[in-house]
Amino acid sequence: MDAICDDLAAEHADLDRIVSELDDAAWDTPTPSPGWAVRDQISHLWFFDQRAVMALTDPDAFAVDAQRLLSGGGTDASVAPGRAVMPAELLASWRADRDGLIELARTVDPSSRVPWYGPAMAARSFITARLMETWAHGQDIVDALGATRAPTDRLRHVAHIGVRARPFSYAINNRELPADDVYVGLTSPGGDLWEWNTSTANRVTGPALDFCLAVTQRRHPSDTALVVDGPAATEWMSFAQAFAGAPGEGRSPGQFAAS
Repeated sequence: MDAICDDLAAEHADLDRIVSELDDAAWDTPTPSPGWAVRDQISHLWFFDQRAVMALTDPDAFAVDAQRLLSGGGTDASVAPGRAVMPAELLASWRADRDGLIELARTVDPSSRVPWYGPAMAARSFITARLMETWAHGQDIVDALGATRAPTDRLRHVAHIGVRARPFSYAINNRELPADDVYVGLTSPGGDLWEWNTSTANRVTGPALDFCLAVTQRRHPSDTALVVDGPAATEWMSFAQAFAGAPGEGRSPGQFAAS
């Protein structure tokens, strides 16, 4: 668990570097997520880091809280706490609770099952999913501010979840998962080849960053350099979703065509 916790801490620090430099007005900068400002993205991460601690320490309480959340407006509830405080307090609270989550996660059996809003996950995968969420919501902030964030090999965690979540992507969209597998071959930020599955008929290849942007729905696939071949690969990438919860709205074709 220490390795993935170290990577999550590094992902936190990368995003913290960007938002810690903002003045109060900049926290209200709109992001590509409709109706959400920069402060809402951080509030969302803070809110669900708190729920992650609850899921790890008290699954029964988490189940009650999750039911209440899902029946009362879903993730919109996650932005309310951040709108009720000043940016400095929001930043301090996010820092304290994310550090508490990592400290707790280091003590957990990596194979233990943890409940969440989608299927339960092994604890290591659960913390990996928190890294994916941090990176994805951080991308919204980067896009809103025109900030610079260099891709790192931590993207392998995001890509892995994206590949493994293919069955979930079909289930959440009420579609039948095809029997055909899809090969995924991605070029890492460092130039290495990351591969999953074997298939000659259905393939997704290209930059790892672009795949991660697509499966977290921060870019429409047509606005990436991904090469998608075969009917099963084409269908999957049209609604691929690495995150738990209802199908996302994603981004429109051409919204980031120049990126």
